[in-house]
Amino acid sequence: MVTVEIDSDVSHRIQVGWCRWRAATGILCDRRFPTKLKGKFYRVAVRPAMLYGTDCWAIKKTQARKMEVAEMRMLRWMCGHTMLDRIRSEVFRDWLGVASISDKLKEGRLRWFGHVKRRQLTEPVRAVETMIVEGRRSRDRPKLTWDERLRQDLVELHLSEDMVHDRSAWRHRIKVKDL
Repeated sequence: MVTVEIDSDVSHRIQVGWCRWRAATGILCDRRFPTKLKGKFYRVAVRPAMLYGTDCWAIKKTQARKMEVAEMRMLRWMCGHTMLDRIRSEVFRDWLGVASISDKLKEGRLRWFGHVKRRQLTEPVRAVETMIVEGRRSRDRPKLTWDERLRQDLVELHLSEDMVHDRSAWRHRIKVKDL
């Protein structure tokens, strides 16, 4: 049930990104504009539309991959190339100065985690951490929770929960720089 909702949310965010893309296609597809400027315009207009509200998603790799595919189609199109040109994705990211959308997803998730952890224990957003849900789980594989996804991100970046209290250091550690 939850996976279906996130699947539809991912699809919706991709559609919103394409709508923003179509609105700005006059600039993004014009060969007279420098590629760095196109990349900056993409980072300011299109990517935020795709990432809106993703901070609290327990997103799976397949769902993140869908967002990456949509992003790479946009980036290739901006540069005037297709998959048939067989140019690596990293080259396009380098030309445009754009970081991976999956890294930006992770950054947003960790930023929200920092906000939540710095709140008082009496706040409602913190009370949800200790809440126990009644009922039975389905027979299938357990669904990935936001907390489990966060634990994976923390291990991947060699971070711990104690680091969130130093706000500037936390922001510096989780920040994904655009190229």
